Amino acid sequence: MYLPDFEYHMPASVQEACALLAEKGPVAKVLAGGTDLLNKMKHGLTAPEVLISLKRLEQLTSIEYVEGKGVVIGARATHNAICNSKLLQDKYLSVCEAAHHMANNQIRNVGTIGGNIANAVPSADLPPILMALGASITLSGPKGERVMALEDFFAGPGKTQIAQDELITQIVIPDSSFTGSTYIKFGLRRSGALAVVGVAVAVEMDGKVCKEARIALGAVAPVPMRATQAEAAIIGKTVDDDLLEAAGVCASKECKPISDIRGSEEYRRDMVRVFTKRALRKAINEGHV
Repeated sequence: MYLPDFEYHMPASVQEACALLAEKGPVAKVLAGGTDLLNKMKHGLTAPEVLISLKRLEQLTSIEYVEGKGVVIGARATHNAICNSKLLQDKYLSVCEAAHHMANNQIRNVGTIGGNIANAVPSADLPPILMALGASITLSGPKGERVMALEDFFAGPGKTQIAQDELITQIVIPDSSFTGSTYIKFGLRRSGALAVVGVAVAVEMDGKVCKEARIALGAVAPVPMRATQAEAAIIGKTVDDDLLEAAGVCASKECKPISDIRGSEEYRRDMVRVFTKRALRKAINEGHV
């Protein structure tokens, strides 16, 4: 398996990268970690004429807290950088755990959060927990920056709202009053498996009353999705096992799974019920975000 011929550019700034994307048009692809793109090229699944590498854009690798904004994760931050970030471990351990669920150590050393999001794979592990935490995404282009909620970014499998001349530059997890969050998934192997079902939860508890809840599902719809009916089922109510079961049932009804080699529609729906209940209980009882 050999890579096809391509023209290679390594811009020194975001502005230069966006200008190249605008100039080269649809035949150009962005190269960040390359764990997905290069593999597809080797297998003949895509053959871009131009690769625009982000390797020199070190400013996109940072993970930092910005007062009044939240935790800002550069699009080139690798999955292992997220796993090992002391800032994220202290503030959003659930994000570190979700990153650790991904692939294997070698892939996590190279793969980036921006690439993971840009690929728009419905079973990706990071989007659900980021959506549950209310994250936004920043897109940079020749006309400047635009910011949108991450849940609005996905348009379908492999499809997003990003324009040809834009780059993902950062993901922001805003400050919040959440008291607990988690991401759990079910795969067909113990390590590195794609999610058959993934459920992310963020909650704010006042004693036993759920003041706020956000539930995001992965691998059970064309895009990562919020389970808003399940959220409404528990917000403002005293939490007990029956309420968690009711939320799980709501989530199982509003998801949109398909049947494939990894699981039937019916199986996935029931797993959503079970995992939503399990994720809510973990987020509520463990009490860390």
